Amino acid sequence: MKPYSVVVYEMSTETKTVEMRGHIIDSMALARVMNKIIGRGGSYEFLQFDVGVKDTDISYLKLQVTADNTTLLDEILDDIHREGAIDIDPKSATIKPAPKDMTLPMDFYSTTNNETRIFYDNHWILVQKQMMDKCIVLRDDNTAVCTPIRDVHQGDEIVCGEDGVHVIVPRRPRKTTDTFAFMNSGSSSERPTLNIARRVAQDIYNAKKNNGRVIIVGGPAIVHTGGSPSISAMIRHGYINGILAGNALAVHDIESSIYGTSLGMRIKDATPVSKGHRNHMDTVNEVFTYGSIRQMVDAGRLQKGIFYECVKNNIPFVLAGSIRDDGPLPDVITDVVQAQRKYKELLKGATLVLMISTMLHSIAVGNMLPSTVQIIAVDINQSTVTKLVDRGTWHALGIVTDVGAFLPLVLQEIQQQEST
Repeated sequence: MKPYSVVVYEMSTETKTVEMRGHIIDSMALARVMNKIIGRGGSYEFLQFDVGVKDTDISYLKLQVTADNTTLLDEILDDIHREGAIDIDPKSATIKPAPKDMTLPMDFYSTTNNETRIFYDNHWILVQKQMMDKCIVLRDDNTAVCTPIRDVHQGDEIVCGEDGVHVIVPRRPRKTTDTFAFMNSGSSSERPTLNIARRVAQDIYNAKKNNGRVIIVGGPAIVHTGGSPSISAMIRHGYINGILAGNALAVHDIESSIYGTSLGMRIKDATPVSKGHRNHMDTVNEVFTYGSIRQMVDAGRLQKGIFYECVKNNIPFVLAGSIRDDGPLPDVITDVVQAQRKYKELLKGATLVLMISTMLHSIAVGNMLPSTVQIIAVDINQSTVTKLVDRGTWHALGIVTDVGAFLPLVLQEIQQQEST
């Protein structure tokens, strides 16, 4: 009888060393990287980990990633790249020309809303106008710009693949007085409303004090719930620098200012008005009669409300139309591409964006903003905030509450800040 023979097969593995730098602990980027490596079936080893101690300190991590094969390793590297992990020895970014107008090479790099740099010509270049779901165009002056596909021209130099691309995940502040830190567990309806209102008011107050820009993205529930006077007062006192909305907020704000109703219901006591169902269409007709919201204000017909205050205080607003709009008002931009561009123009330099009771406009604006902009979403429906985060705006923080009760509290706290 022949003796048994034992054959030993060695498992071949692939490894790659990556590094992460910045506030990788506070931002939870490190935790997400580890979860993604393990979730894909890979493993990791810390080769060097220098942890920042002070609030302003950054951390540095050198990490060895291991996988069973090259394909799996590449998949893991793709996953963790967007969390800020880059090759320890970065390659130059791959550049390919756009084959024609509004067309990209098939392997173009699709951006996140996090600050991004590309490694090209032996140095790092910061990408300008950062937004998610765009491409990166390298210009002749050696600058890189985040660009929508519609603005791409034949021959534009497009960044392709992920070599030489570094995503910088933003930090979460550690100070407990900051709204971000206070709400860093996501959205909830179980936190003390007055305390949250006080912290949001502090952020708005500080934005004005520090010459920041506060933009409101608003839905008609602001009017339905009686929150319009609070927003109007914030505009009047210089705390709001722009309004982004759809047709509905403007129509119902003007309806409430003229008729005291919203969707035919009295704002004060929520009782129906005889023939009130036509008030919103009468409002649309009146604005058309005068020609625009501004002309309605100039004629003295519109004497209060959010858009009255915008006109009187030269606060810009952009109204984007939808397929379901009544009218819409003459001020509404019905070309969605043009409306998107106008939204982006108004968002330039924004430091704080308040998203109030509008799911679609909130998600749209979230896609246009870099993750360095503070976003606070207020809605009675928790799924609004959840969907906003699910679509990429993970840094948005939500307050689940009735905006009609919340906004007066915020205004009250702002006024308290002014008096101290």
